[in-house]
Amino acid sequence: MEEVIKPVVKNNPTKIATKWALINALVAIVITYAFELFNVDTNSSLKYLSYIPFIIFLFLTQKEFRDQIGGFMTFGEGFSAAFRYALFTGLVMAIFIYLYCTVLSPAFFDKTIELSRAKMEEQGKLSSEQIDKAMEISKKWGPLFAAFGTAVVYPIFGAIIGLIGASIFKKERTANDIIEDAVDPTV
Repeated sequence: MEEVIKPVVKNNPTKIATKWALINALVAIVITYAFELFNVDTNSSLKYLSYIPFIIFLFLTQKEFRDQIGGFMTFGEGFSAAFRYALFTGLVMAIFIYLYCTVLSPAFFDKTIELSRAKMEEQGKLSSEQIDKAMEISKKWGPLFAAFGTAVVYPIFGAIIGLIGASIFKKERTANDIIEDAVDPTV
């Protein structure tokens, strides 16, 4: 009788990372609209509340991945799961930010531009023409720059938090674990 050797399939955290990234994006969208509904100032420190779900879901990504691969995870595997989550979140949120500023709530973006104008005028460092030119550029390219910034910042922030999470959730196999896995309990 010929013994069939099954190929070793390396578990991939992409599915889990994508799931939690989409959940985080939904939560972030709800928070964004809640802030708009309650007219929360864009410079308020409450804007940092959106980082809490991001961090929680990043840790949940790492924990779920570790549980999926049998309860053991190396530091690198934990970091990989976290970085994928942060990357996917950044991409989804970049799309949302662009659509939010251009289609879904252009009035909010215009309000932000006018606040920037008022701040520049208050500082008095630029002439009226320079401020007008800056506002023209901001109106034209602002949503795109905001989306690009979002797509870059999320993975950077996620990498930093992912390093912390990877050190918390890593659980590498010990020699005893390897021996226990190798022993056939049916013998």
